[in-house]
Amino acid sequence: MDALKQFLFIAPLVFVAGCGGGATDKASEAEAPTALVKSALATEGASSDTLALYGAVEAGPGGEHSVISPREAILVAVVAPTGTAVKAGQTIATVRPSPTAALDYAKASSDAAATRAALARALRLRADGLMSDADVETARAAARTATAARATMGSGGSVLNAPVAGTVQALNAKPGDQIAAGAVVASVAAAGERRARFGVDPTVAARIHPGQRIMIENVQGGTPINASVVGVDPAVDATTRLASVFARIPGTIGVGAALRGRVTVGASASGITIPYAALLDDGGQSFVFVINKGTVKKREVSPGNSSGDVVSILKGLQAGERVVTEGGTALEDGMKVTETGTKVTK
Repeated sequence: MDALKQFLFIAPLVFVAGCGGGATDKASEAEAPTALVKSALATEGASSDTLALYGAVEAGPGGEHSVISPREAILVAVVAPTGTAVKAGQTIATVRPSPTAALDYAKASSDAAATRAALARALRLRADGLMSDADVETARAAARTATAARATMGSGGSVLNAPVAGTVQALNAKPGDQIAAGAVVASVAAAGERRARFGVDPTVAARIHPGQRIMIENVQGGTPINASVVGVDPAVDATTRLASVFARIPGTIGVGAALRGRVTVGASASGITIPYAALLDDGGQSFVFVINKGTVKKREVSPGNSSGDVVSILKGLQAGERVVTEGGTALEDGMKVTETGTKVTK
């Protein structure tokens, strides 16, 4: 009888304990971390390799005119900086002779005065019959040469003017700089046709050819321009180490404006495509997170060509699988997820 009472007392406790353990397990499952993500389907589609190019507007062929300093000088002030629209003859910069140029001008002035005096003496001697006409002409030529040499040097301060109407494209000096005789101080892009110059890696330049379509847009905004490549210069720039790609654009875009271009190279290929945002990288190995029954699985993939916001996958995915497009950087393999939106690639 005592054994029966003891059993009746212990049994309910065991039952209660069993019930309590089951509730704890369910609560633990409910508290498992769940990440919020967005996803998209991997689909059958076509992709091509689209390259992003960066460059600037410059004058068309033959449309650039140089502003040259005729003598060694010091740049005093810039009147029309880069990007200024100027008329023909408008002042771009003011200069003054360098110390060396001032001495040269003084010497040229002295030489001109001496040759004029010699010519006057030759004329008097010829009048007296003491000098031939040939000697007079020699003295006259010397006087002309010396006077012309002094004139080319100018005197005191002077200005550098625009040779044509257009836009100041470049200034190669700043106030206070000394400019060599014959040096290009600035250039003026004549009003009219413009062209875009894009710097590209030399290996990429080999894949671009005249006639290819290129979409160009001003970095500052505006309507995109659907243009054609008109030339490719494979020669590498000594400063940028880049080759050049050229496209013709309307003259309404100012010289020097920064541009962004997109050109498609290579043939389109069919295969699996996903949004580029789904592609992640771990030490150089590309991967995606595939969603299956509310859980993500890390999957290594081999990406191919990209076009805009879509990339082709050569290996690792099948059409119809769903990949994470937002929130993937915070995920771990095997984590539970809740989808907040979906996207279907086309």
